[in-house]
Amino acid sequence: MTSVLIIENDRDSGPGRLLDWLDERGITPAVVRAWDGDPVPASVDGHAALILLGGGMLPDEDERSPWLPAERALLRAAHSRVPVLGICLGAQLLAHTFGGEVQGKYGQPEKGVTSLTVLPAAKDDVLLAGLPSTVLAVESHQDQITRLPDDAVLLMSSERCPNQMLRIGQSWGVQFHPEVEADRVRRWNPERLRSLGFDPDAVVADAERHAAELDKTWSAVVGRFLSLVG
Repeated sequence: MTSVLIIENDRDSGPGRLLDWLDERGITPAVVRAWDGDPVPASVDGHAALILLGGGMLPDEDERSPWLPAERALLRAAHSRVPVLGICLGAQLLAHTFGGEVQGKYGQPEKGVTSLTVLPAAKDDVLLAGLPSTVLAVESHQDQITRLPDDAVLLMSSERCPNQMLRIGQSWGVQFHPEVEADRVRRWNPERLRSLGFDPDAVVADAERHAAELDKTWSAVVGRFLSLVG
């Protein structure tokens, strides 16, 4: 059976809806909980794709998260071999590893449902072709990619974060969270949201109100990614 390697970087940033979308296609998730001490594999041998999940650290905070050097090495080994999807920290790892720049607590934070602009380059992207000019996604970050690698293609932007989605070859990075559903948003710390300038009730209400639209958009986009898995 086909399997996809998934690296968890944080207890609170699990695969979420990805597991359902994998199951629908008969694909087995091989989840490595790096934050809990699982060793990060040196290669993607035996797996048809790699997904890197989010986390509250920067992509080079090796002292805080000592598995990150191995994760960057895995990303380099997987790039150009299998399709790669980096989510939030995973996208920042993609940018950082291939020559871009990521800065912590840069600009204004994004939390909850956010409008994204789909850029002209997305017209010919295998994951995004046919999307409308704006889509909604769930965000949860303060850090962001501030400079793209030279060979990266920028696919989406938002008002607060210009570099929302990039592609390098068959590796994609998204600053947002396609895997997060309203139930996880309900569990976000309300005091933390208030400290960042957000109304917790409004954040949850938006996630609930737009749940069907979010699922329709990102199940299709991630489904296209999974269709590349051979």
